[in-house]
Amino acid sequence: MAAIRDIAKVCKSKNAGPFQLTIDVVFETRAQYDSVAATGVLNAELIGRLYGVEPAEVLFTPYPAGLAFKATIPRAIPAGDLGDTDVYGCQQHAPLLEVDIPVNWPAADR
Repeated sequence: MAAIRDIAKVCKSKNAGPFQLTIDVVFETRAQYDSVAATGVLNAELIGRLYGVEPAEVLFTPYPAGLAFKATIPRAIPAGDLGDTDVYGCQQHAPLLEVDIPVNWPAADR
């Protein structure tokens, strides 16, 4: 098992307008991307569970050409509204960092 924080080249979030948030997980090589994709761990159900939204509200897109997975979800509080603690949405990827992926890569590939 390996946490996303240890195997992804990039894990980031940002606003997709004031009412939606986009989360990207990007890998360094095609072999890494393919092995993570094969586990099926990254999916709409996981994102929904981590972010408290229904899986039907998650637009989950595997993007092999970019070696990435992308999820777009509704923001709980619109960007800049009263109670918003992250107006740019750039700190919302944190729950994904601890997700374990059942891959067994050599240390050199992490």
